[in-house]
Amino acid sequence: MTRVRTEIRDHVAHVTLIRGDKMNAVDPKMAEAIVEAGEALMDNTGIRAVLLSGEGRAFCAGLDVASFGDHASGGDQTERVVSRTHGTSNLMQRVATIWRDLPVPVIAAVQGAAFGAGFQLALGADVRIAAPGTKFAVMEAKWGLVPDMGGMVYMPNLMRSDVIRLMTYTAEPVTAEQGLSWGFVTEIAEDPQARAQEIVANIAEKSPSGTRLAKALISLAESGASEAEVLMAESVEQAKLIGGAHQIEIVSANMGKRKPSY
Repeated sequence: MTRVRTEIRDHVAHVTLIRGDKMNAVDPKMAEAIVEAGEALMDNTGIRAVLLSGEGRAFCAGLDVASFGDHASGGDQTERVVSRTHGTSNLMQRVATIWRDLPVPVIAAVQGAAFGAGFQLALGADVRIAAPGTKFAVMEAKWGLVPDMGGMVYMPNLMRSDVIRLMTYTAEPVTAEQGLSWGFVTEIAEDPQARAQEIVANIAEKSPSGTRLAKALISLAESGASEAEVLMAESVEQAKLIGGAHQIEIVSANMGKRKPSY
């Protein structure tokens, strides 16, 4: 059964989880489909942004309960969990990390619930637009586990240590409104899909090369690189852009009060 749909329109990849009858819960097939969708976009030079969403009443309700039952059914799980099957990640971690590794911005439209796996998937996006009242949770403690899908990579760049600890220790859901205050929700919108569409359309009008280098530069700055390394990267990336075809076109478009054409 198909778990993820990808449609490319106007230089934007619309990636949608389409297991709405299960609140887009992540089972092994869903995990594989999400990763495959991201990998298929990795070398696509025609896209300028990604809109990541889930159909139905929830963005992603977390790990599929049946899958969790299999996971906890006994036996040594070390090799399955510890093996690096996708670069520095295992399959489940790659569900989130692939979106940060994409060279273009990823905007997530989140509604209903983003629990556990769904929360960490949302954290993998560059920006999270949430519907009012959407619930978020680091759900793993409910099952005697720890976050293991990239959450510990992304949460420290978005949230205070005490917030990470509270959410991780308690597994209590919090609202989008609280998430906005705590830093992991970017905006709240009555229609997050429509607002996310506005953002990706805006990005698609910007210099494609400029946007890609900006994402790479932000990632470097967040990686713990030294001040000197970040300052040099700013200069190197800027030198690549100045006088380039995309930069010349966007300046010309701005001066002519028209939309750029790349």
